[in-house]
Amino acid sequence: VAKYFAIIPALFITAIPALQNLNIMKLGSPESAILSAIIFNAIIIPILIPLALKGVAYKPIGASALLRRNLLIYGFGGIMVPFAGIKLIDMVVSLFI
Repeated sequence: VAKYFAIIPALFITAIPALQNLNIMKLGSPESAILSAIIFNAIIIPILIPLALKGVAYKPIGASALLRRNLLIYGFGGIMVPFAGIKLIDMVVSLFI
């Protein structure tokens, strides 16, 4: 989700200025936004490959506790971490572009 909020406004911002409202992360420039999303993917994919190959350990807990745990871990990790990661990378990339 965060990658789309970084890339889509950056791609169309010059043609459709109204898309500036979608730039909720306030990324530096279209070039740095796209580069930041690509760098984030290049960093996160090798980190997630071992998790995908290993899987997660089975823990015999109730359905509601399992749902709460998975939403906290994977929901937060899947939504908030990419926003923060792309923003941090953009701040560094903006220094050089």
